[in-house]
Amino acid sequence: MAEAKRHIVSAACLPDRASISKALLADEERLVESLIAKARFSAVERNRIETLAIGLVGAARAGRKEGGGVDSFLHEYGLSSEEGVLLLCLAEALLRIPDAATADRLIAGTIGSGDWARHLGRSDSILVNASTWGLMLTGRIVDWSAKRPDDLSGMVQHLIARTGEPLVRQALRQAMRILGKQFVIGETIEEALANARAGEALGYRFSFDMLGEAARTAEDAERYNSRYVEAIEAIADYAGHPMARSERELHERPGLSVKLSALHPRYQPAQEARLKAELYPRLLEIALAMRDAWLPLTVDAEEADKLDLSLALIEPLLADPKLAGWNGFGLAVQAYSKRALPLIDWLAGVAEAGGRRIPVRLVKGAYWDNEIKWAQ
Repeated sequence: MAEAKRHIVSAACLPDRASISKALLADEERLVESLIAKARFSAVERNRIETLAIGLVGAARAGRKEGGGVDSFLHEYGLSSEEGVLLLCLAEALLRIPDAATADRLIAGTIGSGDWARHLGRSDSILVNASTWGLMLTGRIVDWSAKRPDDLSGMVQHLIARTGEPLVRQALRQAMRILGKQFVIGETIEEALANARAGEALGYRFSFDMLGEAARTAEDAERYNSRYVEAIEAIADYAGHPMARSERELHERPGLSVKLSALHPRYQPAQEARLKAELYPRLLEIALAMRDAWLPLTVDAEEADKLDLSLALIEPLLADPKLAGWNGFGLAVQAYSKRALPLIDWLAGVAEAGGRRIPVRLVKGAYWDNEIKWAQ
């Protein structure tokens, strides 16, 4: 693929975003009806979809053993069961608890409330059934219920519990690590890059991001910005010097995802003017570094009420002449949002006006965490 042609366009010439904002308050019933109408496929399209789906399922089943049976574990203990919710909450919480005493109390309160026996023997996976036995035993061993001093059996059980706590804690932490590796490729960018090699050899492409980043103070924003810069340097060193600097090569190289809320502690619509003055230069600096290294950059999605603010910062970047000729700047689009289709239409208009391509990553998204909490 030939290198992208340079095409400079003024931000004032870009399409208006009014249709995106209008869709935010669209009537959901009418919107769903229109989406259903658009989602009707022809016979040829249905056959293509079916063929692709069968191939994907077949490949997933064929590679099941390579995952160590973790997919079977997740299937048995999915979010549709109380025990699955308990385990996933425990996995996430244990990552944030530094001291053993608090971790022990959390394990006791969590594991003891699950009905693990009903999962025994329901899976054909040895890993799942062995894990279920362990969870059943843990639920019986870790028991801090009050016992009378003269209750000999209770005292013995308590002694076993106190002796077994470190062992149970370590076993559960190890199980959580195994689960975590299915979703987190590494704790550092260096580890993530090393773990990506095997996938790259199979044809996978990677875009690295940092989980949980959100600046609350100016110091947080500085730290995250420094981490992004360090990650760019590490990825560029890993990817090596670009050969042809073509668009094909650009999208075959590993990339980076950034969250705008990590680059400023006041990522709120009311602070748009301040963000354009203080956050935008940081984003531009990151984009220029990625362009120079010939790597793709994705702006990750924020909460639903931040979309217009994100676009206000992304829009001038898409028209910035310093980035002309580099089609590596894209964004994640929340497919479950009412504004998904108007946003994609707007991006297509921006791409056409600027004579460029805009990479789009579709995510389920529609992060309305704040709205849910406000409603509660």
